[in-house]
Amino acid sequence: GHLNCASNMCIRKKVSKAHEDSQVSLSPLPHRDTMGSFLRDNSAYELRSVIGRGLEDLMTVNLARYKPTGEYVAIRRIDLDSCTNDMVNYLQGELHVSKLFHHPCILPHKSVFIAENELWVIIPFMAYGSAQDLISTHFTDGLSEQSIAYILLGVLRALEYIHQMGYVHRSVKASHILISADGQVYLSGLRSIFSLIRHGQRARVVHDFPQYSVKVLPWLSPEVLQQNLQGYDFRSDIYSLGITACELANGHVPFTDMPATQMLLEKLNGTVPCLLDTTTIPPEELSMKPSRSGADSGICEGPGAGGARHTNGEPSSSSRGNPYSRTFSSHFHAFVELCLQRDPEKRPSASSLIGHSFFKQIKRRSSEALPELLRPVSPISSLDCMQPQDSPTGLASLESDLSQLDVDDWDF
Repeated sequence: GHLNCASNMCIRKKVSKAHEDSQVSLSPLPHRDTMGSFLRDNSAYELRSVIGRGLEDLMTVNLARYKPTGEYVAIRRIDLDSCTNDMVNYLQGELHVSKLFHHPCILPHKSVFIAENELWVIIPFMAYGSAQDLISTHFTDGLSEQSIAYILLGVLRALEYIHQMGYVHRSVKASHILISADGQVYLSGLRSIFSLIRHGQRARVVHDFPQYSVKVLPWLSPEVLQQNLQGYDFRSDIYSLGITACELANGHVPFTDMPATQMLLEKLNGTVPCLLDTTTIPPEELSMKPSRSGADSGICEGPGAGGARHTNGEPSSSSRGNPYSRTFSSHFHAFVELCLQRDPEKRPSASSLIGHSFFKQIKRRSSEALPELLRPVSPISSLDCMQPQDSPTGLASLESDLSQLDVDDWDF
């Protein structure tokens, strides 16, 4: 039920010191303060437009200007008065983990504090939005193979770190991959994360089935969905990475057109999604104009595997016929197959996937390459040019750009 005032005061104390008591087994770790640079005072932030909501509408996400430097940040504001005990525990776990994790590919919390009845979490503003925003607004038949390589390498580095720390992420998907104005890739969505460490020991597998919304099911591995005695471990994240690779390459998520029970059966029977291209779609289907009629499962078999989307973010798409008349490298196909093995034991670890031949095409840092590869998309309204005199027209165009993003799903 809802909390009364007295227990709510205790909640605030709890949330603000969540890292201390959320998981006793991890308490001896040295505390590194990465939050020192942003003031823990709401008067230092000038709230701008609302760019999203979440957590059953208890959370509002604002664009804001940090007054001391003029830079833009995003702020998650959570109404503590309306939070249930369960929700507070949930938030506590996330705050604990964000304090624990320090990695260049994991979205950091810049500051966390309580302002009146709200918990404020300050995070960097991501000017390209999420990878899911990119495919839903610009690259509707999928991103180029090279840009996917840069994105997945960033995610694998984050997963390698998370797994080494003894955690399973459990929510790897394109909407949880954020890209900053300078082309850095960040994994977010730490709310569903789960520790394999129990009572100071690292468990071999876990059996906890997360409080998922149905929306996340297509990305989940067969062993997580099965909820049986064998449990699951960090390899379930590798399966989700394989689904995410298909999502980024095909422009839509495999299995989404199926009822949940059919999806489960398909996954348990070893049906494997794949990259849609000339090697996986029969030539007679590629010669047909793509139609939306065969809502595509991204599974390479049977009629209709050829198209659920139209443009490839390139004007020439319609004259070229089928958007899937393209050929991904054999390395990319092999990478996806490895991730999507039905038997978790056969899936490689994040560390070994980082060395996969698929990533040989990466020659530069993502900050040098991604902005180029994502053209003609540019980061939302170059914020730097707005800082000197903060022109109202600049802000207006920024806010209209933001309104097009599917920010609810960013899981900030």
